[in-house]
Amino acid sequence: MRIIKSLLAGCLLAALSFSAQASQYQEPFQDKALELLRHSVTMRTADGFGLVPELASYLAAELKLAGFDPQDLHLLPMGRTAALVVRYPGDGSSGRKPILLSAHMDVVDALPEDWQRDPFTLIEENGYYFGRGASDNKFGMSVLVATLMRLKAEGFVPSRDLVLALSGDEESYMETTRQLATDYRHLIDAEFALIADGGGGHLDEATGEAVAFSVDVAEKTYATFEMTARNAGGHSSLPRTDNAIKDLTLALTKIFNFEFPVEDSELTRSYFRQTALLVGGQLGQAMTRFSDNPADKEAVALLRRHPGYAGSTGTTCVPTMLRGGHAENALPQSATATVNCRIFPGVGVASTLDTLKALVGNSDIEWKTLDNPLESDPSPLRKDVFDAIANGVHLSYPGLAIIPHMASGASDGLHFRAVGIPSYTFSGIFMKASDEFAHGLNERVPVATLPVAMTLWYSILTELAQ
Repeated sequence: MRIIKSLLAGCLLAALSFSAQASQYQEPFQDKALELLRHSVTMRTADGFGLVPELASYLAAELKLAGFDPQDLHLLPMGRTAALVVRYPGDGSSGRKPILLSAHMDVVDALPEDWQRDPFTLIEENGYYFGRGASDNKFGMSVLVATLMRLKAEGFVPSRDLVLALSGDEESYMETTRQLATDYRHLIDAEFALIADGGGGHLDEATGEAVAFSVDVAEKTYATFEMTARNAGGHSSLPRTDNAIKDLTLALTKIFNFEFPVEDSELTRSYFRQTALLVGGQLGQAMTRFSDNPADKEAVALLRRHPGYAGSTGTTCVPTMLRGGHAENALPQSATATVNCRIFPGVGVASTLDTLKALVGNSDIEWKTLDNPLESDPSPLRKDVFDAIANGVHLSYPGLAIIPHMASGASDGLHFRAVGIPSYTFSGIFMKASDEFAHGLNERVPVATLPVAMTLWYSILTELAQ
């Protein structure tokens, strides 16, 4: 998504220089957010290390010191991980259900030997904070916690409850979010959710100017399938015409060469229509043509050559893992590939699997659906939510375009939407596409974006809960 490269002349005139604007001020509790970020990065909260409960306990203790009533802090152990739910009581004057805030405490693992810097030490260098989770998602987590601390210190009394839900395995199994949305629904039930993980501000690669702010209001369904070819095997000196690896390879070739049918929705057409104004050129023209006519084959072909936009035109399935054989001198008795799919809303998991089976055309290949894929509908484009987001963004970047978007990845919002809680995913991070290293080496976030994020979330919460 962070690929937008230019802006209409009027928007360029309205946008402020990112570095100049952010360096002019420091928000209250900004230092606290940085302290929380710095400490949390030291904890290797990746799956398998068992440190999420420690981070949850640390955050609960910090919130207690900030004046939160212990009875409003719910530390929920869940196997080797945990979730933390924090309630900020309102006076109930609005008569409305709570606002749910969400982020996750876990990270994708990082191998220190592969990084230029220690991934589990927050390092400030050349205008960036480096570290695993610096952008995904300990930045958003720290900003939300610090903002609630600021509101508490200022004596702010919301007109309805604010509820912060921090999940513990968003990057792996999402079981904590699933349980929050079901078993612990009484703790997190809300009118809608604001999720600090995804979306956010986009900076021009050449000028550093802010060019747009995206809000994810829908997500494609995340589903993973395993396909296995089996064979009697035998001695490698006696090759056979049938071979498990061969059968699997032929099947994978068909998947690699296949494109799912074009899909569109009011959301994706609107997204391309607005983004076309920012991108311009041949790609922008293709976006406009697609928004006017999704059956335009040339426009679709061009969009699908760009990874950042291909997922908005339909379902995608990509082989991601491979294993096979059991000895170098034996014919393989089995070969298995993992195929990860991001399914366009409304298409369905079962239908996608049927498409793959028909495409491969080999009834001897076994298929298995991993975990329990969850489907959810897009959230409505609520005017109150988008107005509050726009007002918060425009404090730092007047007139900046706010663009609804369908995410190809999955966030905790998937589970909240599935149980009827509309969810809106965005971070306070403004960065260039070239600085996006979430899940990768040398993950970073611009130092200058921290006060912008603090300003944004404070503005949104005080507006929506006043």
